[in-house]
Amino acid sequence: MKPYAERRARLLARMEPGSVAVIGTAPEVARNADTEYPYRHDSSFYYLTGFTEPEAVLVLVAPRASAAAQSILFCREKHPESEIWDGYRHGPQAARDAFGFDFAFPIGALDEHMVRQLSNASALYAGLARSAEASEQQRRWLEGVRKLARSGVCAPPVLRDLPPLVDEMRLFKDEHERAVMLRAGEISGAAHARAMRFAGRAGPGIFEYELEAELLHEFRRNGAQFPAYTPIVASGANACVLHYNANNRRTERGDLVLIDAGCELDGYASDITRTFPVNGRFSAPQRALYELVLAAQQAAFGAIAPGRHYHDAHDAAVRVLAQGMLDLGLLQGSLEEVLAEKHYTQFYMHGTGHWIGMDVHDVGLYRDSEGASRLLQPGMAMTVEPGIYVRPAAGVPEQFWNIGIRIEDDVLVNASGFELLTGSAPKTIAEIEALMK
Repeated sequence: MKPYAERRARLLARMEPGSVAVIGTAPEVARNADTEYPYRHDSSFYYLTGFTEPEAVLVLVAPRASAAAQSILFCREKHPESEIWDGYRHGPQAARDAFGFDFAFPIGALDEHMVRQLSNASALYAGLARSAEASEQQRRWLEGVRKLARSGVCAPPVLRDLPPLVDEMRLFKDEHERAVMLRAGEISGAAHARAMRFAGRAGPGIFEYELEAELLHEFRRNGAQFPAYTPIVASGANACVLHYNANNRRTERGDLVLIDAGCELDGYASDITRTFPVNGRFSAPQRALYELVLAAQQAAFGAIAPGRHYHDAHDAAVRVLAQGMLDLGLLQGSLEEVLAEKHYTQFYMHGTGHWIGMDVHDVGLYRDSEGASRLLQPGMAMTVEPGIYVRPAAGVPEQFWNIGIRIEDDVLVNASGFELLTGSAPKTIAEIEALMK
């Protein structure tokens, strides 16, 4: 539990002396009358605790002259009968010992303890306005402290939003996180290869959901707990729908299949997109567009290094894509005109990446306080995902209609440039066609 204790210590060091921070995990959510959705903890809570049970709250008390820092967990008590039905609970005592907290108490004692902890605290750090329930809970705590005013007790004079502090910490991955994300990328890469092999054996006529099943099988077979998001398995014209996930169409000869899917391993996401021909061979128009998107990704990779701006990768990819659209007759005019007027957005309408970590679209600011694109630093993890989506339209060469291609990988910025976390997924035309034979 060493990385979690170190993270709590770093957060405490950023807090005002004598202040108190509180962060709860995610609630369980009902799926229907008598079952819940598979439980998934809150990312920031897990980042600071490593604790995966529901109904839990972390309280951090920053040091002051007369007292040392404290980390306190509130969680469910042991309950033998409930454990028969729903499985093991740590309970406060075992949780304190296993996860390295200074103290642990039953969740039912939270309100009473918070009134005491907030008495004469210099500030309260919490997720402000995150939910009506949390806001009401904070109001009750502060009202409880104010009732003690006659005894010389004061409520915190300042409320501060906690997530920005934690988000900035989460933006920079440590060695523990790097190892988990690399393994998640390996599992997801193997899943994409499995789907390609299956398509190569089965050929046109398979359903998108059959390919999805291959992905999910590989994720779980290798220990990943969940898909990091609902997989996109989009064949034919469906690949031109960016967030398509019905995954119920039957493939046809000549289709490309765009698969955007990644597993979640020990709380960390991977995010890979590959595009391949269901019959195992790219047609000439498909090959031309695929090579263009691959070249755009290579250009984006060339713009990723410490000291470069986050947005440089997008600019590099867009320039290559725009020139390719002109060369292939998708657009007319000069390159500078296409870029200035953003004509390329007819075929490429999204960004070239996003932060990745515990959340697929992970936390962290993309711009600095002056609005400039943020400078990359070692430890930042991001996706690189150029694409091209050609819907039927007047003036657009018909040979390219209904072709959608995206190529996406995850990278970790390091001192010399970046580390590719998802290199195990086949990507070149030669690799894909050889695998599918």
